[in-house]
Amino acid sequence: MLFSRYEIVWLFFVYSFLGWTMEVVHGVYGKRKLINHGLLNGIVCPVYGFSMVFLSVFLDSLREGWFYLFLGCMIVSSVIELITGVILEKVFQIRMWDYSNMKFQVGGYVCLKYAILWGILGMLLIKLANPFFLSIIHEIPQLVGEILLIVFNILLVVDTVTTLAGLYFGRENSKHMDEIADGFSQASNSLRKAITARVEQRMERAFPNQKKKDMESAAEKEEKKLRESVFAYGCGFHKIVWIFFLGAFLGDITETIFCWITTGELMSRSSVVYGPFSLVWGIGVAGITMLLYRYRNKEDRYIFLAGTFLGGAYEYICSVFTEICFGTVFWDYSDIPFNLGGRINLLFCFFWGIAALVWMKLFYPFFSKWIERIPMKIGKILSCVFVIFMTINIIISAGALARYSDRNQGIESKNAIEKWLDSHFDDSRMEWIYPNAKMTE
Repeated sequence: MLFSRYEIVWLFFVYSFLGWTMEVVHGVYGKRKLINHGLLNGIVCPVYGFSMVFLSVFLDSLREGWFYLFLGCMIVSSVIELITGVILEKVFQIRMWDYSNMKFQVGGYVCLKYAILWGILGMLLIKLANPFFLSIIHEIPQLVGEILLIVFNILLVVDTVTTLAGLYFGRENSKHMDEIADGFSQASNSLRKAITARVEQRMERAFPNQKKKDMESAAEKEEKKLRESVFAYGCGFHKIVWIFFLGAFLGDITETIFCWITTGELMSRSSVVYGPFSLVWGIGVAGITMLLYRYRNKEDRYIFLAGTFLGGAYEYICSVFTEICFGTVFWDYSDIPFNLGGRINLLFCFFWGIAALVWMKLFYPFFSKWIERIPMKIGKILSCVFVIFMTINIIISAGALARYSDRNQGIESKNAIEKWLDSHFDDSRMEWIYPNAKMTE
């Protein structure tokens, strides 16, 4: 099932509201108190809306198989929950949920019990809820629906900005934030008081286990000094940028050598038109590093299992994304046993697990020390150069792929940019860069 942008936005708000309702009902049932459990002040939980829309778009191709649909929803939902929990704690120092006291949990962010629950909910959503809600959405007059979505989006943006700013800056800028909040409360009848002044108080009620850092220990002070004196210390922005480039380059070289050994043919495995870089490996290595950094000293089997599940989910999502956006399939495992729609297979999922283990235990410590030896000023300049280069590279590559797909459908170039792409990236060059790419309907 293909969704229009109009349908996707409506489903986002529907599931955001239903998620908020579910959290409130759960709070009433568990604590006998009516508490807004959402991060925002409005009656929405965007993480539910995003998660459900994400599942709907990327896992709809599994709707015919109950088991695989359940498994996919369980894994992808858990990955989203893990990433969301890590970001909230890293950026805002809050824990909105904690599964540390449950069995089969990872860092308190995810646990088997709720993973199974998300799998069941996602399966029912794709099978039953989406068709039901879409039938209702289609009954709304198009103009009315678009006006409502504009209003909802404006309220959501204002609510998000004021709430996150209140969390990040605290009460230091409360005067200015209160002015914004007052304007928002006039536009929304559901919010009548200044937002920023209420954010911290509501957070304490909704999240009693929230951990705030009031005092820095001696170890934290020492770490702060290292962050100020050592380039890319820990697992921050600059470290991830360098890890991304190393992963993209090494992944491309590894795949090239692997294909040469197994097929006897030397072929390009790059994801972009300039340079030997595999975005799938770069993003995968950077993501694995961020998610597993705090568990790098854990036993090998934990990292292997995490890499197996995270890598499989990531590769599946990448496959669906490229097919939807570019109408192109870059790999197909249909001929390999234990595959899922030809997008992933059990053997390569194990490879992801082995790669995660080898990376976190062997290569990451080595590259991390090497990166941290780079002078601070030079390292920051190079990070900016890397980001700008890869951003331009990705944009040109996306345009070249789009034109490659259009040319296969007989669509002529319409402007100077498309003509430039046609002349610099004709079919022969694109077939050399992407030898395994297949056009889809």
